[in-house]
Amino acid sequence: MLTHTTRPLAALTGSLLLAAALTACGGTSTASDEKVVTVYSADGLKGEQGDGWYDRVFEDFEKETGIEVRYVEGGSGEMVQRAVRERRNTQADVIVTLPPFIQQAGSKGLLQPYRPKGSDRVSGADKAADGTWTSVVNNYFGFIHNTKELPKAPTTWEELLDSTYKDKLQYSTPGVAGDGTAVVIKAMHDFGGQEPAMAYLKKLQANNVGPSSSTSKLAPKVDKGEILVANGDVQMNFAQGRSMPNLRIWFPARQGGKPTTFALPYAAGLVTDAPHGDNGRKLLDFMLSEQAQRQVSAIGGGFPARADVEPTDANAMALARLMEGVEVFRPDWTDIARNLKTYIDAWKTATGS
Repeated sequence: MLTHTTRPLAALTGSLLLAAALTACGGTSTASDEKVVTVYSADGLKGEQGDGWYDRVFEDFEKETGIEVRYVEGGSGEMVQRAVRERRNTQADVIVTLPPFIQQAGSKGLLQPYRPKGSDRVSGADKAADGTWTSVVNNYFGFIHNTKELPKAPTTWEELLDSTYKDKLQYSTPGVAGDGTAVVIKAMHDFGGQEPAMAYLKKLQANNVGPSSSTSKLAPKVDKGEILVANGDVQMNFAQGRSMPNLRIWFPARQGGKPTTFALPYAAGLVTDAPHGDNGRKLLDFMLSEQAQRQVSAIGGGFPARADVEPTDANAMALARLMEGVEVFRPDWTDIARNLKTYIDAWKTATGS
């Protein structure tokens, strides 16, 4: 989703800078007393122009608490793998990522139980039963197209096999990017299982430009017309539409069927052995506060995680219209987390990736 850029909110994205800063605070007896909190997050919630939900929430949080937010972003799987590599010298306090990677983080023991204030208002399907993670922004998987070069969006998976899309279609890498993994999940649902989904994705590979570790890098390419179609998600692409006027969101259907999607929430958890655990708890509480949840649609272009927050802003109304007529299914995230490697290996074999 978003690339690594320097932001005003002390977002440390240069790897050398970050390593130096975190080494200075990690491993010391006073680390837990420092007024900092480090967030590892899937991209999408930070604005291209510093105008995203994270930008506002982090700024408000810093003003209210005096705690500096240090922010690192990347692909959903990338953030979990980074936390795995750092287990003996934990750097992150909070991880925010998409399914099935948040479940994967839980199964690997990377998350400790913490139920933020307001999490009792989050649907049981959108949080872990053991309290290790809670959704903070609801979201849905989708595709985007360029409205200038392709005014009418495709409607079916089968249309994407047409030669019109030769080297004009790209989706982010399954197993690395959350939205890329979602391509495999949706194809398996729409085509009725692993085998027919992989048979389709094998054919689609003839039109695919190639891998991309970050879904957010695809939206500018679509907006400029370098490619016509790419995968994404509703929250990220809706927010990007403010500065990319040629983007439109659509949902593929199987030929003869209805357009489908599934929930792909940003879920947050407190990292095991977090160096600034108390600050991490405060940030999680803040993210689920009523104020921050009302800003999810108005500022972030997403859907509140709290069921008791019902926004009426213009973005919320536009998002509701976008979802009309789209069938929402619920993946078996436990199965997907358990068998993710099998599904990704099958995709690699089918596509020669």
